[in-house]
This record gives sequence, structure tokens and C-alpha cells, in this order.
Amino acid sequence: MEKQSGQKVFRALTIAGSDSSGGAGIQADLKTFQELGVYGMTAITAVTAQNTLGVQAVYPLNTEAVVQQIHAVGSDIGVDALKTGMLFSSEIILAVAEAIQSFRWTNVVVDPVMIAKGGAVLLQEEAIRALTRQLLPLTKVVTPNIPEAEKLTGMAIISRTDKEEAARRLAGFGAQYVIIKGGHDVGEEAVDLLFDGSYFTELAGRRIVTGHTHGTGCTFSAALTAGLAQGLNLENSMQQAKAFIQAAIEDGIYIGNGLGPTNHWAYQRKQLHMSNT
Repeated sequence: MEKQSGQKVFRALTIAGSDSSGGAGIQADLKTFQELGVYGMTAITAVTAQNTLGVQAVYPLNTEAVVQQIHAVGSDIGVDALKTGMLFSSEIILAVAEAIQSFRWTNVVVDPVMIAKGGAVLLQEEAIRALTRQLLPLTKVVTPNIPEAEKLTGMAIISRTDKEEAARRLAGFGAQYVIIKGGHDVGEEAVDLLFDGSYFTELAGRRIVTGHTHGTGCTFSAALTAGLAQGLNLENSMQQAKAFIQAAIEDGIYIGNGLGPTNHWAYQRKQLHMSNT
């Protein structure tokens, strides 16, 4: 989208739940979009009451409210890339899939949010089938962590071979690319596995031992979406997203009495420091 001044404006939409604590959900997505120079827009699927101690309540919006938000954005401002987060129900998933098809959006990132860090269920059991059958065929890249990949594929993931098989199964649902994140693995490095339908690529980062990782999945997928909105290819978008979340975890902020959020401004602060040295 071109401004009258000729400046390029990159547009990213997040279809996800609201996190009142600001660490995950649409709040994390908007912070990430802003930090990476992308204009962020939202379609809220549910309102949650939560903090660093856990999720106290979930209030899903009705499907029509979600659809109206998506169409309001798509019919006027337009979308260069979008991501989904907490979709909650099969009805919302089907409506989102229909909207993606209607607008012919192709830069679609699916973060299959199922369970909050504290254990609260954020995706109904019957919605998993809708996600794999209706949404993944429209997806450019799906970004599960290991527990989510296990739930989607119905298999245990223990070894590297297991991760590869799970990635193949997810690609078999129709996703062009699969990124299985390594945060739940063990070892000195957190290794993300990328599968493009033919080949596997690993992207590693130093594992940070911390209790402040609330919103890491949302933030990573939002950074990936921002890169795609800017016209980067998938591999470069993944590298940017990995660097963004690595900085956000390393340079933590310590607020709340439980599982705290990551630092969304750490990446730009790190970039500024590197440019001045």
C-alpha cells in the first residue's frame, strides 16, 4: 500500500485472543508488528482475563463479530500478511478460513494456540479437526511447539526423527511450510526445525533458562508475519523472527508474580547497540 508521500506501508493482521496482561495474544502481536515497522490490525476472537499467574476467564466472541472485524479490515485497508492465534472454536476456524479464501490471502501464518503456559485450554477439542482440515490447507506456514505438534498429529515427539515425521504429517494437511519450535526440547540450544515439503533446515539459538516466557509463541509467529508482510521470503522471515524472540527472552523484563512476559523492545535496542559499536 502506497501513501501519497510514496512511503511503503506494510500491513499485518492478527486474528487472535486478547490478553489483558499484555504478554501474549493480540497485544504481543501488535507490539511485535510495531517494533518491526509493520502497521498492525486486529480481529479479536476472545477476551481473556489473565495475568502472570494464569488465565482466570475466557470470553469468546460470537462468530459474526469475528467475521465483521476481518471484513472491515480486508475491504478497506488491506492485508499483506496475517497470522492466527487463539481461535477457540470450530465455528470461528471455519469462518476465518472462509474469509481467507474470500480475500484470496496467501501469506497466512497459523500459530495453533491450544493451551496457555499456565495450563488453561484455549482451543476446544472439536476444533482441532477443523484447524487441520479447513485452515492448514490455506496456510503458508504453521508454527507449533512440540506439545501442539503432538496434539495435531496424534504422535509423541521425542527424537529428531519424530520431529521430522510430525512435520511431514503437518505438511500433509496442506501447509506449505512447517516450523516445529524447539523451546520444549532439552539441550543447550533451542533448535527450530523448518520443513518446506522436501527438505529440513535447523535454526538454533542459545537456550535461556528463565521463567519469563509468556507469549513467546505469539511473538515469534508475529515476527514471522511481519517479515512476510515486508516481502521477505520464508527463510529470511524465520531468521528475523528467531532473532527477535531470542532478544526478547535474553533481555527479560521481570514483572508480575508468576510466568512473566518477554521483552518486545529488546530486539530494536540490540540492533541500535550493534549499529553504534
